[in-house]
Amino acid sequence: MDDKRGYNGTVTARIRLDFKGKGRPGRLFGGRSAEQGAEEAREHHVTLFRNVPVQGVQIDDIDISGAVYTVPDEVTNAETAYAPVVLTVRADSLEEMLSFIVRPEFRKIDIVEPACLELDRHHLERFLFRLAEEIVNYKRFLDRKYSQ
Repeated sequence: MDDKRGYNGTVTARIRLDFKGKGRPGRLFGGRSAEQGAEEAREHHVTLFRNVPVQGVQIDDIDISGAVYTVPDEVTNAETAYAPVVLTVRADSLEEMLSFIVRPEFRKIDIVEPACLELDRHHLERFLFRLAEEIVNYKRFLDRKYSQ
């Protein structure tokens, strides 16, 4: 089998997303630590990944075995917790993976297959155009989120 596939061949990748947890101080009881918040955010997004289809993308595996970790936040001077998720996805094209890559939770991508990927000028232009569209859409989302 030839390892070199055209741009329009299926692309398989492992994508790591780290979901940030927000702690809630308890008034009397029931406060939530940042670690618990990260776990809840991860569970929420995993449920969405399992139940909401993404056009052109098949999610083959969702790995939630990574431990929640904390890092100091230099701005707030507090600990921030993150819960990692590793998605194994198959996409009809490289463009279809952009919706995962432009997310603020994105940390890493490993292209599993194909071993070699060639982009001609037309496909590279289409990929960059789609990247720009995703960034504009995400900016609009942030504007709506923070303008309310």
